[in-house]
Amino acid sequence: MGLTIGVDIGGTKIAAGVVDEEGSILATCKVPTPQTSEGVIDAIAEAVRTVSAGYAVEAVGIGAAGYVDDKRATVLFAPNIDWRHEALKDKVEQRISLPVVVENDANAAAWGEYKFGAGKGHEDVICITLGTGLGGGVIIGNKLRRGRFGVAGEFGHIRVVPDGLLCGCGSQGCWEQYASGRALVRYAHQRANATPENAEILLSLGDGTIDGIQGKHISAAARRGDPVAVDSFRELARWAGAGLADLASLFDPSAFIVGGGVSDEGDLVLDPIRKSFRRWLVGGQWRPHAQVLAARLGGEAGLVGAADLARQG
Repeated sequence: MGLTIGVDIGGTKIAAGVVDEEGSILATCKVPTPQTSEGVIDAIAEAVRTVSAGYAVEAVGIGAAGYVDDKRATVLFAPNIDWRHEALKDKVEQRISLPVVVENDANAAAWGEYKFGAGKGHEDVICITLGTGLGGGVIIGNKLRRGRFGVAGEFGHIRVVPDGLLCGCGSQGCWEQYASGRALVRYAHQRANATPENAEILLSLGDGTIDGIQGKHISAAARRGDPVAVDSFRELARWAGAGLADLASLFDPSAFIVGGGVSDEGDLVLDPIRKSFRRWLVGGQWRPHAQVLAARLGGEAGLVGAADLARQG
């Protein structure tokens, strides 16, 4: 199969791109994300029709946040769109007259990184995305492992603290409450409130209030050495690295790939993640260590991965 289209459904925009067999994006289109579930489906179709003009496209892959069934056709549950057992594949196919494959967005990003990004050359890779929440994907033996019902790899909702912080999923103590962009902001707020004298740079970048601190301010302040911002990244990294050590006990991959917006800070967050991973890896002084790598494809990983999964059918 030649050219395919990958679609990435975001909270504010839907991106579609024509992708070739080498993972190169030949054309892109973005449309606003509507507020209704049917509106999202119409917008996906509109983006596909627009971006495919002039290209002989053979299939479409859609990355959707939520639980996708084992047939890669139905979104069982989406946290940010009112989709419950939504027949997304059939509805989009009716609008565009092309074969459609639906995949969890974190799985799609993991596949993109494995095939065309930081995971090239590895057969066994675990990917995590540190964004607003925490997502992941499992590639073992060169295959995306989705589980019997299609919903494997939801690492963000592994409970790491019994009776811990309430999660949006309804459980308590989920990993993403301690290792995510949302957690990073919470750490910064707590530390700035406790020791505002150590957050002078951080506070100067926002509106001067603790509540005004956002993720972008923490990143900028940490690069300038602000103690609260740096310590907030270290706390996130401590939790992230410890979680990777647990995943190493489960999957024993040759590489972990860390993506998502938080990972854009590079070694500022990756070096302490690696340190925490080594600290908590059981038997770490005697066993081989998986590499902890930065994702390479950035925000395009999900689009590229979804397009390639559509190519495979």
